[in-house]
Order: sequence, then structure tokens, then C-alpha cells
Amino acid sequence: MPLTPARRVVVEWLYHASKIPSLPLKRSINVANLIQARSNCASRPSLTALFLKAYALVARDCPELRRTFVPLPWPHLYEHTYSESTVLVERDNGSEKIVLAAKVRGPENQSLLDIDAHLRRFATAPLESISDFRQLMQLGRLPRFLRRFIFWNTLSFSGYKKCKRFGTFMVGSLGNLCVEQCHPLTPLTTYLSFGPISPQGDVVVLVCYDHRVMDGRTVAQALVDLETTLNGSVLVELQALQTRVAA
Repeated sequence: MPLTPARRVVVEWLYHASKIPSLPLKRSINVANLIQARSNCASRPSLTALFLKAYALVARDCPELRRTFVPLPWPHLYEHTYSESTVLVERDNGSEKIVLAAKVRGPENQSLLDIDAHLRRFATAPLESISDFRQLMQLGRLPRFLRRFIFWNTLSFSGYKKCKRFGTFMVGSLGNLCVEQCHPLTPLTTYLSFGPISPQGDVVVLVCYDHRVMDGRTVAQALVDLETTLNGSVLVELQALQTRVAA
């Protein structure tokens, strides 16, 4: 069976991601109050929207999460001024299920409902109507040497272009299928994932990070701050949605 355009993009993505010296860190956190507040909202933001917003807020105060390693023309770090979150989305494309990526720019400055609207559009709008999807499919139709060169060029020379085109961090979760990821691969600095949430509100959150950019203690503190943010400012925003509906 020949590779489809979407599968060719996955192959290229993993080819470059496999060269990143990445390590995973996990932490169990409790979001019982957050889940309760979400269940009381008439417009219920997705769990991905909640975690994405919280992580972007953490990255706003932790510049290491907005940095990326650039190998050429000499090895250096580039720091983006805001987060570019790349979200993995599974879609039906004819008889094939494909995974594509689309970006939410500056989620730390967007409301939960706006972020959720982006995610719903990624999940339901026609593929060709979403520019990120359209570009990836076009890339997958190119010859392999061109695909590989485009990926390499974007990842190797300009931190700004890398962040704008591919993002500063990636988000993906299989928690709705009761699965935790162990060591997902990405050419970006960090990959955020979360597993299933127990009835008591416990959930394991994973961050896979590029060790060239930061050390484990930084990521461990980011996971602590993520729990604080989810149960702090994100919870407050959810409660405000409840109040607005009640009014």
C-alpha cells in the first residue's frame, strides 16, 4: 500500500523528531474542582482547551517553554515572545483516519471559549477550509527529497520561522480512550499530554522536553505551576462562565 499524503507528513515529522534528545516527565495532579466547574457550564470547554490555556499561561511566566534550539549557522537558543500551540487532531479523510496539526496562536491571551471554538473548528470544519491542514496535505504530496528539505530548512536555521510554522509546544491526548502516553516524539521544545481523569479528579500529566533547551527541574516546576494554574486562574474563568449563564 502506498503512503498517503497525511502519512508521509507523519513520517517526516517523526524522522526529525527522532533526532531530538527528549525526555519525558510525568506528575499526578488533582483537578476535581475544575471538572466540577466544567460540568456546570452550559458551554463546556473541552479538556484540551483547559490544559492548553493553563500551559500557555505557565509558559508566559516561564520563558524556557517558549525557547527552541536552533543548530545553524551555529548552535543557539531562540525565545519566542508568545506561545504558538500546535494541536493534534484526528480527522476522517475518505476511508482513512488521519492525524493533522493546527495552531492556536497566543492562547494565553484568548478566552477558554475562543480556544474551544478553534478546537471545534479543527475537529469539524472541512479539511480544505483550515489553512494548516491544507498546507500539510500539500506538503505530503511533494517528492520525499523536497519534503525533507522543507522540514530541515524550517527546523534548522530560524527560530522565528520554526515557532511560527510548527509552534512552540504541541498538545495531544488519548485520555478519552483511557490511555496515557509514555514518550511521544516531537521536534518542538515540549509536548504536553494528559491521561484519563479519575472520578476523584486525579490525572497524570506528561511533558516531553528537549533537554538541549532546559533541564528536568524546570519542567518539574512547570508541572507544579500547571496544577496551580488549572486550579487557579483557569478555574476562576470557568466559574465566571457559570455566573454569566446564571445571570
